[in-house]
Amino acid sequence: MADRGAACEGRPRLSDQGRRAGEGEPVDGGREAGQGQPADGGRGLGSDAAARQVDASGDEADSDAGLRAAEASALASKGPRCQQCGAGMRWDPEADALSCLYCGATRAVPPGEGTVLERPLESAHDAARGFGLELRVATCEDCGARVTFEGAATSTECAFCGSARVLDQAANRNALRPESLVPLDVSRAEVEAAFSKWLGKLWFRPNDLARARVADAAGLYLPYWTFDAQVHSEWTAMSGTYYWVTVPRTTIVNGKVHVTMQSERRTRWSPAAGERDDRFDDLLVPAGKGVSGELLAGLGGFDTTALLPYRADYLAGWRAEEYQLDLEQGWERGQELIQERQRGRCAGDVPGDTQRALRVHNSVADVRFKHVLLPVWSLCYRYGGKVYPVLVNGQSGRVAGKAPYSWVKILGAAAAVAAGAGLGALVLGS
Repeated sequence: MADRGAACEGRPRLSDQGRRAGEGEPVDGGREAGQGQPADGGRGLGSDAAARQVDASGDEADSDAGLRAAEASALASKGPRCQQCGAGMRWDPEADALSCLYCGATRAVPPGEGTVLERPLESAHDAARGFGLELRVATCEDCGARVTFEGAATSTECAFCGSARVLDQAANRNALRPESLVPLDVSRAEVEAAFSKWLGKLWFRPNDLARARVADAAGLYLPYWTFDAQVHSEWTAMSGTYYWVTVPRTTIVNGKVHVTMQSERRTRWSPAAGERDDRFDDLLVPAGKGVSGELLAGLGGFDTTALLPYRADYLAGWRAEEYQLDLEQGWERGQELIQERQRGRCAGDVPGDTQRALRVHNSVADVRFKHVLLPVWSLCYRYGGKVYPVLVNGQSGRVAGKAPYSWVKILGAAAAVAAGAGLGALVLGS
């Protein structure tokens, strides 16, 4: 991720947003429903410019009406509309429903409509195209991410790295439409709680790091390819079995030659071969560029049994990254993952104590794919003049991110270990 200093500078902190009037308590991502103010769980499409106009001195109330009207109008123009007041609605992860930005009314998204399709790899040309919404795309010139936003909105910063070097472009209408998605299920309040808990568990960090606050947070959907495949693997290897022999050892002590008998481990090698059959189900391949592989790996994966048939309603008020890795490239990466995993499985089938010269040949059949969207929160915080990126799994709430180390603590721990080792040696010597 690129430096998000520009994104964090001057923005209201997560903990400073969404307080109930007169109470000063944070609520989920915005404002209390029913008060004529937004009740959603995240930054709205098109709200960036308005949000930056709210400074830290408490002038938020002066811009509420304009912000509310801009968001509601932007969503109502293309997205779902409230049946009570006609304003725009947004997916609310806390309510698991669409929530009106203006009056706070909610409307459930009908569950289980349609089927989560898994298409044969050769039938990609039959898949639907586009997101089913009138969208535009902010293309980041620094990290390469392509993040969608609604046509009436504006986007001046990258949702991933915070760079202001973004190009406003039309969405790719020919891109494959997602077959399914996991709805965003973690609210803003839960994001801040998970972030604080994550900071508190880190080792060898500065003491005052626990007081760090989220300076910028955006809930969004990441593109993935999933692949199902049947794999038949045949392997050959040299299998090694340990055995022990007794051998003489010659030493010289005080000028005299001494011969002692010692046990020595050796390896008996023999050829081995085998085969196995495995089924891959929902092998996940990231298809975007906005998030580093290291951070994605730290999120702990997603439960794809929770996938629902794609509906544009789930994207209402949120952003989604367009895939940058197309289906052909995604399958190439999928085959690499299959080969890596099959090699590990075949290595576990080789008998004996050790092995060498393992060779694996894989035959892959019955390949099916899906294009899916999976939820995350992308956020950052500032410490010591630097900006650190953090991701929160929008399904499980697991946190992965960067954090500074305290070299004072690290050197102190090293000195303590060295002192303990020296004391132990002194005791043994005495």
